[in-house]
Amino acid sequence: QVQLVESGGGFVQPGGSLRLSCVASGIIFSRYAMGWYRQAPGKQRELVATFTSGGTTNYADSVKGRFTISRDNAKNTVYLQMNSLKPEDTAIYYCGADRWARWPPDYWGQGTQVTVSS
Repeated sequence: QVQLVESGGGFVQPGGSLRLSCVASGIIFSRYAMGWYRQAPGKQRELVATFTSGGTTNYADSVKGRFTISRDNAKNTVYLQMNSLKPEDTAIYYCGADRWARWPPDYWGQGTQVTVSS
């Protein structure tokens, strides 16, 4: 049984930072592309960042230079460091796992809420 468990969401003021974590189980983590996605109220779920098994990263234009995705294969964990947060970053953030970084990914986490507001 595959499980992806996110943590680290919360409430932060504009300009602040948060670090999200996603721990995976039930997959050979090192063989999977891992990604972060988000869904704001009334909007479709969108890609934030991905990190392939080969080490390639990809970011949405809206987060380039502010967010950094990283992974620790020994801990089966993928991270998303979010800096210079803006109100428009408010969303539920989901972790996803896929062998080939496809859309949609094979597996989803349950999501963690990020709220950016003054």
